Amino acid sequence: MSLPSKAPNRFLAFILDKKVILGLYLIAAVVSATKQYLHGTYNNYKIFKHVFWHSIDHLNLYTENPVLYLDSNHYGPFFALLIAPFALLPDAFGTVLWNVCNALVLYWGIYNLPIKQKQQSWVAIICLHEALTALLSFQFNVALTGLILLAFSFIYKQQEVKAAAMIIIGFLVKLYGIVGLAFFFFAKNKTKFVIGGLILLPVLTFLPAVLSDLSFVWSSHIDWKESLVYKNSLNASLVSMQDISVMGMVRRISGDATIPNAPFLLGGLALFALPYLRVNQYKSTDFQLMMLSSVLIFTVIFSSGSESPTYIIAMLGVAIWFIIQPDPKKWWVIALFVFAMLLTSFSPSDLFPRYIRRTYIMPYSLKALPCILVWLTIVYQMLTVDFRKSIPTHD
Repeated sequence: MSLPSKAPNRFLAFILDKKVILGLYLIAAVVSATKQYLHGTYNNYKIFKHVFWHSIDHLNLYTENPVLYLDSNHYGPFFALLIAPFALLPDAFGTVLWNVCNALVLYWGIYNLPIKQKQQSWVAIICLHEALTALLSFQFNVALTGLILLAFSFIYKQQEVKAAAMIIIGFLVKLYGIVGLAFFFFAKNKTKFVIGGLILLPVLTFLPAVLSDLSFVWSSHIDWKESLVYKNSLNASLVSMQDISVMGMVRRISGDATIPNAPFLLGGLALFALPYLRVNQYKSTDFQLMMLSSVLIFTVIFSSGSESPTYIIAMLGVAIWFIIQPDPKKWWVIALFVFAMLLTSFSPSDLFPRYIRRTYIMPYSLKALPCILVWLTIVYQMLTVDFRKSIPTHD
């Protein structure tokens, strides 16, 4: 009679095993890449690999090239070094290995978080579907999320130079990486962090010159800036697939594409910064983890460049927030978490009714709504909860 009660526990223990989680992420990476390659729908990867080849040939990295791919590159010149090993391979292998490496960096980041292994596994399971969404687009956002997590964990472990390296690499590929600086106040050795960063920044910035030369790298950074400014001007559109953000929701619900970003960004930054005033909470692991959640979600919901695959970053924030709740069984905590899973994670997939997705969620950027509510909850909790007493640490 004991088997029925033990069987679910054994199954749960099996699912939460980190090796099983690794297998699930690798399967997601391989299957998503193989599917897209076989269907010929891997345009993003074509853009990525040509960042390397164009660097070798000293060609502009940001102009459109409809003969080779659609759209254009929006990643920094440093990306040429990251994509190089994959660009040298046939696409059939390069696409798969690219996705596998992205998944491994995210896995590495999750299992370095200062929480129990069981909690790490839950975070990984919660974010698996969102990771799959990003992997289907061959998005660097998967690895970028891992880099942000590693920056946080390295600061927590007093490995400040490693943390600075993660932040700089993320920043030099996609500007979102700079948000890792939000963890600066938790660094034990701030001088080491600053000096390490100041040394690494110019070195890594101009390291792509090994593929071209210094003048090409310099001009490419100028081109990168111009491409991002132009791209941002296109994002604030009522029909764009991007701008899944606070501003995008307001613009699309109101039907006014001229509403500016600035008031939202200023208000968001003010709310984001308020918890830093609670200096006496800094030593609490849980306060730091809540700040990590806030950073991950803030980065996405206040960016007009956010699109569906970008939300792997925000969903990590939602997962961490949910896992470290003092009482996750509270009805409103469960309701908010389920709302995020349904509307943010599952809405872009076939698991969600197509009519609702096409009629309401996509036109009004509603994928952002649950993350906005979770982020406001995080800010409120960081301003009101005594993390030194109310929530146990996870050292």
